[in-house]
Amino acid sequence: MEAVVYRGARTLRIESRDADPPGPGQVAIEVAYTGICGTDLHIYRGDLDARVGTEAVIGHEMSGRVAAVGEGVAGWSAGRAVTVMPTRSCTRCAACLRGHYHICHALDFLGIDSPGAMQSTWNVPANLVFPLPASLPLKHAALVEPVAVAVHDVRRARVGTGERVVVVGGGPVGLLIAMLCSARAARVLLVEPNPFRRAVAEQAGIEAVDPQATDVVALVNRRTATAGADVAFEVSGSAGGLETAVDVLTTRGRLVMVAIHPQPRPVDLHRFFWRELELFGARLYRRDDVAEAIRLIETGAIPAERLISQTLPVQDVDAAFAALEKGGDVMKVLLDWHGGARDAGVGR
Repeated sequence: MEAVVYRGARTLRIESRDADPPGPGQVAIEVAYTGICGTDLHIYRGDLDARVGTEAVIGHEMSGRVAAVGEGVAGWSAGRAVTVMPTRSCTRCAACLRGHYHICHALDFLGIDSPGAMQSTWNVPANLVFPLPASLPLKHAALVEPVAVAVHDVRRARVGTGERVVVVGGGPVGLLIAMLCSARAARVLLVEPNPFRRAVAEQAGIEAVDPQATDVVALVNRRTATAGADVAFEVSGSAGGLETAVDVLTTRGRLVMVAIHPQPRPVDLHRFFWRELELFGARLYRRDDVAEAIRLIETGAIPAERLISQTLPVQDVDAAFAALEKGGDVMKVLLDWHGGARDAGVGR
């Protein structure tokens, strides 16, 4: 088997390794596609070395087919199309005992804390494997994990019909959040400086503005008779984005923190006090979020193909990371392990 191995900041190596058989309770998956996300970029830049180490197989967005099963595993047959929820909880901590297993205090995030999906054969616990519908192409199914993130975020926000929503940051997750809010009949405004990403959003029917050319707070105030937005999602990870997300909110508005801010940010707490704002963290997803993500992609409610900017062979992994780091005309980049050959006969 082959694996993409992180060897330190901006250093990836494609290595041949012996494929271990699946252990008890595991499923071996022949990986078809692996997506690259913002967390993978942070790892690539060396930002998470203390957690990941410098000899790690990363990646957690994927699709593939069952290759084999370990002892004690039933219900899976070779060739079955699957994806993985890459979060393993301890079941014993305070969060797990309260039913919040997705934010387990000892969470094992596959692709960060343990080997991930950038390998041609991946052994994972059977209880993290999800079957895919027969009609869902594996290429599109590689987006299940980021769609599950967006599903969870929108559920946390309790977005309702007719509410005004501002999404700050129009990368893949920000755009997915905007799409899901629009599907709930909310009135959505996406804030994104990148013209390519704004164009993708507008093709999907989402209004998008450039914060460098538009006073977003003034625009929202004009449209709401100075009341403000009901919900703001901060997905940019920037100080300016956070400020905008706070300033656009109406009385008792809801701010959902989606982006990872590696540094503490100044926040206008007086505004939180004065308008009785609510702040929600939205970190990961639950099993029902993953199931809903699969349904949304399979039914076409999420136009997966429109979000995939590039699909590159694994041998071009350096180019894939470089494209995402550079920005520009790119949304989601996938690594293809078999030249698309594994997309035929989905779901058998």
